[in-house]
Amino acid sequence: MKKPKIEAEEQPPRRIIRADKAPISGYSLVVDGHFKSHHDTVEAAEAAGMALKNEFPMLQVQVYDAATKTRSLIKWPAPA
Repeated sequence: MKKPKIEAEEQPPRRIIRADKAPISGYSLVVDGHFKSHHDTVEAAEAAGMALKNEFPMLQVQVYDAATKTRSLIKWPAPA
């Protein structure tokens, strides 16, 4: 006897971000030269970068701005 298939609700398409290509909008974290996470604001990207830098201070963490195609280094410890 075959079991009936359970049809799941359709999932919205995922926004796939490739790690080997620079994003075309927003801000991304660059960790040791590789694109990692994507953020809509620079503040969110810097907060995520600082949290990562606090946990792993040996990493080189940068914020990439897709609009100007520039990178800014996250300095650790954070200036007081």
